[in-house]
Amino acid sequence: MIHEILPVGVLGCNCSILGDPATREAMVIDPGDDIDQITAILDRHQLTVKMIVITHAHIDHIGGAQKLRTLTGAPVYMNENDSFLADNLAMQAGWLGIKTPQNPGIDSPAREGDVLRAGGIEAQVIHTPGHTPGSISLFIPAENKLIAGDTLFKGSIGRTDLPGGDFRTIMLSIRDKLYTLPETTIVIPGHGEPTDIGTEKRSNPFVKV
Repeated sequence: MIHEILPVGVLGCNCSILGDPATREAMVIDPGDDIDQITAILDRHQLTVKMIVITHAHIDHIGGAQKLRTLTGAPVYMNENDSFLADNLAMQAGWLGIKTPQNPGIDSPAREGDVLRAGGIEAQVIHTPGHTPGSISLFIPAENKLIAGDTLFKGSIGRTDLPGGDFRTIMLSIRDKLYTLPETTIVIPGHGEPTDIGTEKRSNPFVKV
């Protein structure tokens, strides 16, 4: 599997570009900004975007989705519980002092237990609310990888003080869902460096087992 991680936008959101080298089909996860750089990676690998997946509707993760959708025609997958955040991108833009992007809407809801496919890539949707009500993580069993959005970070967890956030809920999402994955699972967080489930279970100061 081709996996390129590109930090985009003013907050350095980790956009993941996953591609099947056989079919050249791809999914783009969290295209928050810098769409020209994303499309350059797609072109370099000769990839065709089959879906755009949003882990949650904070502006740094969703901000470039409509532009990419327009360029590629690919549908947007997102959990419906974050629609209220996508509907309030102007408010979010005001927090950062940036231009308001267009809301891409949801072409297909991403719900617990769904399997998203691009070529031979299969990503299992895990609903991990807490950072936002509609936060999702994507587990790719064949690669032993988890795209965690802003739920779990290296040595930290997603903030819960923004609209829709809930500390107890994110703790349960991590402990009862993410920590049940194999300890060798590589975690790609929404910002910062990768980690793994085993390390976080042992040493994360917020959620230990």
